[in-house]
Amino acid sequence: MTQPVFEITKAATFDAAHHFPNEPEGSPYRRIHGHSFQVEVSIRSDRLDANGWVADLNALDAALKAAAGELDHGMLNEHEGLEIPSLEHLCLWFARRLTPAWPGLSRVVVSRPTIHERCALEL
Repeated sequence: MTQPVFEITKAATFDAAHHFPNEPEGSPYRRIHGHSFQVEVSIRSDRLDANGWVADLNALDAALKAAAGELDHGMLNEHEGLEIPSLEHLCLWFARRLTPAWPGLSRVVVSRPTIHERCALEL
């Protein structure tokens, strides 16, 4: 039998506005508009801690909600790394925020559920 690999996932939501300044004049993407976002992060490990956990889900939840809270009800373009606030850049932003404290971070998914769009970053 191969060594099992476990993955745990937490999700958070936030609402934010953005615009794409590089779009041509008249493009609807150039105008300020907002979305409801969901972010999911996953931690992988082939080892469990003394509690039988990959990681403390409550602590991961708090860290993810704190990061999402930095963006909630704000302008994404005003945050470093989100000057061009694509789903791809949001994935990278969350990965940079969380990886130092969560070295087992393996996946970040950012979606806009109401319009059925998502991006996944595998780490």
